[in-house]
Amino acid sequence: MALGPRLDLRQSQSLVMTPQLQQAIKLLALSNLEIEAFIGDALEANPLLKAGEVSRDADSPGDTDDTPREDFTSDVLMAQGQGEAEAPLDLDPAALDRDYDNGGGDWGATHSLGGADGELSSIEERSSAELSLTDHLNEQVGAACSGPQEEFIARHIIGLLDDAGYLAFETREIAGDLGVTIADVEAALSAVQSLDPSGIGARSLSECLAIQAREADRYDPCMERLIANLDLVARGELARIKRMCGVDDEDFADMLAELRSYDPKPGLAYGSSNAQAVVPDILITTSGEGGWDIKLNEDTLPRLIVNRSYLVELDNGRADKATQKWLNEKLADANWLIKALDQRQKTILKTAAEIVKLQDGFFRRGVSELRPLTLREVADAIDMHESTVSRVTSNKFLHCDRGTFELKYFFTSGVGSSDGEGASSEAVKARIKALTDAEDPKKILSDDTLVTMLKAEGFDLARRTVAKYREAMGIGSSVQRRRQKKLAGL
Repeated sequence: MALGPRLDLRQSQSLVMTPQLQQAIKLLALSNLEIEAFIGDALEANPLLKAGEVSRDADSPGDTDDTPREDFTSDVLMAQGQGEAEAPLDLDPAALDRDYDNGGGDWGATHSLGGADGELSSIEERSSAELSLTDHLNEQVGAACSGPQEEFIARHIIGLLDDAGYLAFETREIAGDLGVTIADVEAALSAVQSLDPSGIGARSLSECLAIQAREADRYDPCMERLIANLDLVARGELARIKRMCGVDDEDFADMLAELRSYDPKPGLAYGSSNAQAVVPDILITTSGEGGWDIKLNEDTLPRLIVNRSYLVELDNGRADKATQKWLNEKLADANWLIKALDQRQKTILKTAAEIVKLQDGFFRRGVSELRPLTLREVADAIDMHESTVSRVTSNKFLHCDRGTFELKYFFTSGVGSSDGEGASSEAVKARIKALTDAEDPKKILSDDTLVTMLKAEGFDLARRTVAKYREAMGIGSSVQRRRQKKLAGL
């Protein structure tokens, strides 16, 4: 068969992601603060974009009357305050659910939203801050906690620490915010104080130094008296404190040297002052009808509109074809970005409203009421793909009366129940603790008895599961509890 050149014409179909669609997908995974930085780059690259004022013209393309918000009372969800743009949203929301490749397999490459001379930087090309104290502690806390509830409380405590690593809140306040007992908060705080760097999570300088002394195995009675009387050390009354400690000159000098080697502000070593503060993206307050009022945080959500005056000025100039083409490209990019951000806000609110609806017990009664929840359950309820819900809940924080929480925190594992809906592991643990706390000292409940009582309440658990949860909460066996309560005189 002879070989030679020839021309062939073929038709084929393939799924290829446009640069705009790739950027729309990435926008979903960004927090409001990251969106603000991205919009800042867009404003510099596109002269037809400008930051909108609080009061905006109703006829601006892509403009809205107000920040999107969602209210729902009981089981009814109602969108309110969302104006409509003149042009229909041509960005297909269903397209954001797709995970197909762009043909090159690299989503991290730089893609342009404008012409050849006006490329925007890729969203991933942001300066990475050094490791913050919060990130460093969150990487360790999982292994230090005895169960999901303790880890949940510990992560909340980590979020309350200041730059120096101190906790400025009373355990009573934290317990009230989360709807847990003070003992639960104390246990979680102990887990936080066991993390690196030593001395973290202290509520005073004395406690910070005491934690470090225990870590160095130097917290004997003499060192305890020295740390408890730091005011005398500060005033220079060394002779008095030496007599209180009951040591000679050499031992006292060693104790002072040991004390000076400790770090009074252990958190500052991790550059927390340079790290971004956790700012909530979603705000939740109670409505007058007993429901919830959900809205985006307007303070961290920039507004964009088309710079109509600049557009008219350039258009009246009757520029050449090349300039006119560039102008059309910039106008199309500006309109697309405004509509993409509008769609992002609607998607976030829709997802957050469903999470709040499904976890209503947590917002009303505390962490023990967290129910098992999966990404697929939320995705099916709002008619979106599971990957979209995953992107929406990444790097997003929700603020309510109980504090500020990452959206990922509301997805918890569960155990079986007789009603078929399942129950959160935290709810089961809370019930086990309540049963053991209320048991008759003369008739301590065995694990088999706990299984029977929990099954009567609708929790379908095996004996080994009850034992695992009991041990995770630090509750002893029936023999241990009987001995403890006997010693306590109960």
